[in-house]
Amino acid sequence: MDPFSQLILAISVTSFITFQLLFHYVSAWVSSRISPGFQKLSDKQKIEWNSRTVSTLHALVVGIFCLYILFFDDAVNEDPVWGDPTLVKLNVGITTGYLISDLLLIFYYWKAIGDKFFVIHHMAALYACYYVLGQGLLPYFANFRLLAEFSTPCVNQRWFFEVLGYPKSSKPNIANGVMMALVFFLVRIAVMPVYYGRMYSIIGTDAFYKLSFGGCGAWICSSISLDVMNVMWMHKIARGCYKVLRSSRRRKMETQENGKLD
Repeated sequence: MDPFSQLILAISVTSFITFQLLFHYVSAWVSSRISPGFQKLSDKQKIEWNSRTVSTLHALVVGIFCLYILFFDDAVNEDPVWGDPTLVKLNVGITTGYLISDLLLIFYYWKAIGDKFFVIHHMAALYACYYVLGQGLLPYFANFRLLAEFSTPCVNQRWFFEVLGYPKSSKPNIANGVMMALVFFLVRIAVMPVYYGRMYSIIGTDAFYKLSFGGCGAWICSSISLDVMNVMWMHKIARGCYKVLRSSRRRKMETQENGKLD
């Protein structure tokens, strides 16, 4: 194994250990001090709380790294299929450690956080990680996909508000809901033309024909499948956000009218 592969392996193992420690020790310790409601949660809710806290941290770390690569890694941006994947591999190494860690936690705490969808999602993601780490394929597209992690913190925050008993009409919940819809749209929907435009420009080139059948199939099929789900999720999020905003506006108008009558 060459020195760089050893480094990636070390990063993945370190990532795994770090996220395990965050889940089992750090999350509960910090949460109990910044959120009094944490101690009132059930054991199952605390498990999911810690899982989502770790998920949020992973999303922020990987997302920021993705932005750096997108704007400053010229090698990857100039050759999206075979460009030097060094930085992308480092980022994917972190994600690999997180995915394996989260998978183990899902299986171990199945009654609390078990979800077949997440198992399938994580396995598919690890399959894609194999092509990036093992063969250095498609670094630009792998990095582009990880930008979607920016929508994770708002999704998790919505759950935090729910278990802490915040009403859906509360200002923090409404602000988070609007932010969630906006960020989800920007990093998962609005970027589709850029992503598929770049994909279309690659198809039929020499770089494209050098791809293995498995790598090419995993890239195109997973991209289309994921974006079909993204469109469906965006539709649900947008409808939910619209209903909450409309309900909030109606209550505000009723309050103003009642105030005038008094």
